[in-house]
Amino acid sequence: MQHRTISTAKSLLFFIAMLCAAMTQAATPAIKTPGVDTPKRVLFVGNSYFYYSGSVHFYTRRIALAADPVWAKPFQYKAATIAGSPLAHHSIEPLTEPGKLGVKEPWELVILQGESTDALSDEKRADFRRTVIEFNEVIRKRGGSTALYMPQAHVKPSKRSGPEMMRKTEEMYVSAGNEIGALVIPAGLAFEEAYRRRPGIKLHQDYDGSHPTELGVYLAACTVYASLYGKSPVGNTYDYYGRVSKEDAAFLQQVADDTVRKFLGR
Repeated sequence: MQHRTISTAKSLLFFIAMLCAAMTQAATPAIKTPGVDTPKRVLFVGNSYFYYSGSVHFYTRRIALAADPVWAKPFQYKAATIAGSPLAHHSIEPLTEPGKLGVKEPWELVILQGESTDALSDEKRADFRRTVIEFNEVIRKRGGSTALYMPQAHVKPSKRSGPEMMRKTEEMYVSAGNEIGALVIPAGLAFEEAYRRRPGIKLHQDYDGSHPTELGVYLAACTVYASLYGKSPVGNTYDYYGRVSKEDAAFLQQVADDTVRKFLGR
């Protein structure tokens, strides 16, 4: 009887170890680059997390211009967003049709972002996965590459706040990115790391604990820039027209650089 109990316990421990290993493997990104060298035509497809507080795509292009105005001058960034919506609410065919959205040539990179609570529901996770696969096929058919933007987890006063939200979100995005061969941009992990280093910083709007503040968008854009171009944002002079202090800019640039290097193993 005792031998059977020990054997059962060993089997259970083995199962738990294998499960933990599988989870670790699933959260390791297989793709380290965006699949196109120096993407110049970039489309952001998502929701209010992209356009809040000045828009991630605007900040990212300005960071690139501040780094090297000659190099970044040809860059064309656009954003297609629907507030409070999952990725499936978008029509990817017309959005990626060459000549639409004021950009004549095909998109080189399309960055996809789902609804912030997708990872908390099996049904939403499955819908996100199906949509990412479907959209990736269209994007690649048009000659472009796909990237996934991992959003930040909620914080208080959101009822969804809690450390498990970020872990589930991370696993969902990395799993989907590995499945379709897409780069995952670890914006949410950068938020988490910034709070770890400086708990008092305000990266979320205090009225919902969900949407980004100007500092949150700045951090997200630094993370996008580092992920897409393999360049460090540290020392960049862009400060959102004086609205981001030198101290905050330096801190957020370093967090973005460290997060991308660690996540993508660069």
